[in-house]
Amino acid sequence: MSKYRYPLQRIVDLKTSEKTQAEWMLSAAIGKLHEEERKLEQLASELAGCQERLHAAASEGIPLAELQLIQHYISYLESRIDCKKQDVRCAQTEVEHEQGRLSLKMMDEKIWLKTKEKALDAFLQDMRLKEQNELDEMATVRYMLPAR
Repeated sequence: MSKYRYPLQRIVDLKTSEKTQAEWMLSAAIGKLHEEERKLEQLASELAGCQERLHAAASEGIPLAELQLIQHYISYLESRIDCKKQDVRCAQTEVEHEQGRLSLKMMDEKIWLKTKEKALDAFLQDMRLKEQNELDEMATVRYMLPAR
C-alpha cells in the first residue's frame, strides 16, 4: 500500500502556524490587560492612602501649604487614574480583537484540516477499491485456470 501524502500540507501547516501566532498575540494582549489593571489598582490604592492622609492631616491642624500639596497630588492621581482607565479599555478592546482574530484562524485551520481528512478518506477508499479489484482479478484468474 502506498503512503498518502496530502498535496496541500503546506497550507495546512501555514494555517496551524497562523493559529498558533494568533494564540500568542491573544496571550500577549491578555498579559498587557492584566498589567494595566494591576497599575490601575496600584494608583487607586495610592489615591485611597493619600485621601486618608489628607483627612488625618486636616484633623491634626497641619499647615495649609501641606494640605494644598496633598490635594494637588490627589488631583494628579485622579487624572492618572482616568488615563489608566482609558488604557485598560484600550487593552480590553485589543483582547477582544485578538479573540476574534484567533476565532477566525481556528475556523480557517479547522476547514483545512477537514479538507485534508476528506482527501485522506477518499484516498483510502480508492486504495480499498483497487485492492478489492486486484483480489477479484486474482480470484477470477484462479477460477479460470484448469485444475491439475
